[in-house]
Amino acid sequence: MQRRQFLAFVLVWLAAAACAEARAAQSWPERSVRVILPYAPGGATDAIGRPWADKLGQALGQPFVIENRGGASGMIGTEAAAKATPDGYNFLLTPNAPLAVLPSLRKTPYDPLKSFEPVGRVGDVINGFVIHPSVGVKTFQEMIEYAKKNPGKLTFASSGSGTSTHLRLEMLKLKAGIDILHVPYRGGADSLNDVLPGNVHMMNEPVSLPHAKIGKLILLNINGSVRHPNFPEVPTLTELGITGADVPIWFSIFAPAGTPKDIIAKFNAKIVEIAKTEDMQAKMLAVNAVVPQQTPQEMAAHLAQDIKANAELIQAANIKLD
Repeated sequence: MQRRQFLAFVLVWLAAAACAEARAAQSWPERSVRVILPYAPGGATDAIGRPWADKLGQALGQPFVIENRGGASGMIGTEAAAKATPDGYNFLLTPNAPLAVLPSLRKTPYDPLKSFEPVGRVGDVINGFVIHPSVGVKTFQEMIEYAKKNPGKLTFASSGSGTSTHLRLEMLKLKAGIDILHVPYRGGADSLNDVLPGNVHMMNEPVSLPHAKIGKLILLNINGSVRHPNFPEVPTLTELGITGADVPIWFSIFAPAGTPKDIIAKFNAKIVEIAKTEDMQAKMLAVNAVVPQQTPQEMAAHLAQDIKANAELIQAANIKLD
């Protein structure tokens, strides 16, 4: 009798908890929502994150407040998000590197697959390598020839060691057989500040493309399967004969593990709804991104595949952090 009473109590408790969670999801959000960006202000993560925060706030009726937590190639902000309260009011908006690249290069205080719940994709980057005109090269092939004749002379600014832009450089070096010096920064905006005056020669960040459009930098290629609509004359790496070296950069929102599933489902549905609008598509193209639509389950599978692919590339290129 006692066992039956206990089981009945447990079932009633579980049903009550499920009803409470469903009610919480229906009313979510009831206050401001924190969105951690794991890079310094002004870079690609900001350029993608802030329009999304504005749109989500308008659509859901509560402020989505950006908090930049840069440092350690995105690890500091990502750790903060992993340890945040999983109540539906703390989220991480990040490129894939802190989850899909960094754990293969160093020990991280979070597990990319266990510490987070995928929520929604918010932007896949379309950009490529740019070079300062002072170097004197105008095409991708000229850059390769220059690098081969002057090993180690060209310098490349990334948004940090272990980021996808760093990996893009290492893959290019491996595939093309060249030597370019890597110079890590805290984010894309910081690196751009040294590339524009020519203190560092190259970079591969979306924030560089407006400067390529007006001739301050030269866009050499596109990392991606298709050409950039604003630079139709610039070929992709594959078209240039460098295959399997794109290293995709994709931005997504994640929640700390344990965040209520109903809130994640509601959040994902709103992201997909906003992503379909012409206004958001135009805003993302303006910062050199397109928005694929995925369910949380599809995101989880995509992340697992990306982790595997990047780990294989890191091993093949023998990439190590300094």
